[in-house]
Amino acid sequence: MNSITCNIQAHVDALIEQLTVHEKLGLISGSTPFWPGMAAIALRDTPHRHPWPAGVLPRLGLKGLWFVDGPRGVVLHGGATTFPVAMARGASWDPALEQQIGEAIGREARSFGANWVAAVCVNLLRFPGWGRAQETYGEDPVHVGAMGAAITRGLQRHCVACVKHLALNSIDSSRFVVNVQINHRALHELYLPQFKACVDAGAGSVMSAYNRVNGEWCGQHRELLNQILKGRWGFEGLVVSDFIFGIRDGVKALQAGQDLEMPFRMVWEGCLEQALADGRVAPQRLNDAVRRQLQLQLTMPPGDVPSTVRNSPAHRRLARQAATESIVLLRNQAEELPWRELRSLAVIGPLAQTANLGDHGSSDTRPRPGQVITPLEGLRRAAPDLRLLSNNSDNPTSAAATAAQCDAALVVAGLDWRLEGEHIHPGDIAPILALVPPPQWLVKLLGRKRLQPWWPAVGRAMAWITSHASPPPGGNFASGDRTDLHLPSDQIALIEAVAAANPHTVVALMGGGAILTQPWDQHVAGLLLLWYPGQEGGHALADVLLGHVSPSGHLPFAIPADPAHLPSLEPRALEVPYDLWHGYRRLQRDQHSAAYPFGFGLSYCRFAWSELSLKQSQSAVQVALKLHNQGTMRAAAVVQVYLEAPGLQLERPPRTLVAFQRLELERGERRRLELEIPLRRLAVFDPAQDGWVLESGMHRLVVAEHSEHTALAGELRFEGGWLEA
Repeated sequence: MNSITCNIQAHVDALIEQLTVHEKLGLISGSTPFWPGMAAIALRDTPHRHPWPAGVLPRLGLKGLWFVDGPRGVVLHGGATTFPVAMARGASWDPALEQQIGEAIGREARSFGANWVAAVCVNLLRFPGWGRAQETYGEDPVHVGAMGAAITRGLQRHCVACVKHLALNSIDSSRFVVNVQINHRALHELYLPQFKACVDAGAGSVMSAYNRVNGEWCGQHRELLNQILKGRWGFEGLVVSDFIFGIRDGVKALQAGQDLEMPFRMVWEGCLEQALADGRVAPQRLNDAVRRQLQLQLTMPPGDVPSTVRNSPAHRRLARQAATESIVLLRNQAEELPWRELRSLAVIGPLAQTANLGDHGSSDTRPRPGQVITPLEGLRRAAPDLRLLSNNSDNPTSAAATAAQCDAALVVAGLDWRLEGEHIHPGDIAPILALVPPPQWLVKLLGRKRLQPWWPAVGRAMAWITSHASPPPGGNFASGDRTDLHLPSDQIALIEAVAAANPHTVVALMGGGAILTQPWDQHVAGLLLLWYPGQEGGHALADVLLGHVSPSGHLPFAIPADPAHLPSLEPRALEVPYDLWHGYRRLQRDQHSAAYPFGFGLSYCRFAWSELSLKQSQSAVQVALKLHNQGTMRAAAVVQVYLEAPGLQLERPPRTLVAFQRLELERGERRRLELEIPLRRLAVFDPAQDGWVLESGMHRLVVAEHSEHTALAGELRFEGGWLEA
């Protein structure tokens, strides 16, 4: 322990000695009273106007933690940079770039007065129609963990990173009611490693989830919060509730390891003072929660950041690079792309001229007018001499007539916030409303003691009324999960009409989750995923289409050939079983080829792979190989390493990702590449031993371009044994 750490701990101890019980209780709830806060959300769009404060105590000079959301950029009005959504950045497979984006978001947050940023969502994409798929990075824990750890490191240079949502929060339409049933092996092998990666990267805070796991609400889940996060992983940061509806039983939540209720003084205000007085909550637990927050406040990076950092040239370049690297080329029949000698191009579809940035829930950004480059605008700027005919109609006949007049056609189709996104069903939040505190004006008028006998009845009445409400038609939180992963029928009709009129038709798909494209994708010359590409997405699309850069994005999830190959999803289910089998693991187990496999992505160049070597050390395996860019331009490859395990003790997936690296090569360049794979990634979690076990036997490591490909392979034999708890 160094002297700086000792000084901080001494300072924290001194502050705790000076705090009254009332002040301690004030510090562990958001600084905003419930009723004014809710009114501000409903009437003044407060989540997009200013950060949410917690831990403010002027008497002791505590300036507090100031929370802001931001998976694709700071969500406040004021011109912050809008980056591609996290799923798009996951398609880049570029942790180094993601760390730079974390730094940029952290600096922009500081320019608004925020110092605590919830930009790290690492919930695994179990079903690719999840409404909030766009906020995470993909379906595999190694890939998601690497990307989450990278943005965490970047954020922590300027603020406190908040990692969310612990755990198993990957159904949006029933997130307030669903109970996820899971065994310990699946929990530790698939759904927790990415959270641990972020903790190991230095995350200052972790947000608990709304849902239940094995019968217990995540906000009061002792095993997740206390035993695993704080115990097994040694997390010394702050556990924060998900907003407003994240705590059900206040006493149980604090006992289980919850440290801060956000954003209001709500459930804890009504129960903790009495619980401390009658001994149900130990003073040491309260002090521990306060201590964790004070440590964050006292270790905050110093200095103010000017507003000029927002949307700065450097951050726009990062947004453009991220959008470019994220584009996944899925189909390029007869090398239709790149378009380098076009004289005319038809640009079809309403989304070609729309600032389509992602859902309108808590991650919604607020760019200034003119800040977003649409696909059509990007092409106009990149090729001023190209004759562009735009048609934003969704009428197939009109679109086909436009396409027939040009050398080629681009159809921009896909999803928007009305088709996928965050969801709140009013009836689901009713039980929490029974716990809301009385308004302060009523407390002052009647006194807390006079209110105590009858206020709970008022809360129950509010809950009863809300339980009978239905989701409003439209609205920011109305989308939810998609059970049908096909495009809307009118968009399919548009694509097929344009493709029939012009054989040089390319489709750019926008969205955050998977879109099933068969059979219409076989009728188009080219198909690429543009995702929700952020404010520079139009520039990025033009760069790829016109051949200024080679596409280098790779799928962060598998797209099945048949929706029946996916796990089941019932958006309003009250109970759901999770297991080891989703995504590419499930497809391979069931011997189904994907329409587009996990890790798949085409390039304008070809790569040659050679000279594989494997070496084992005490704690890792070193993989080395040589990569050769045989193309005619600079291009990036994503080298993926998969394990084919013995599977002698426990059933194992046929293949699992254990390492990857993105590599940029000049044309004709050869380069040697080395990757290190910790032995734990080769192991299984054995519930009987409550730890990780490396199986005895032959382990095959496959170097590939995607989960169904083999470029090189080698084998190592291990004696096996217990690795760690």
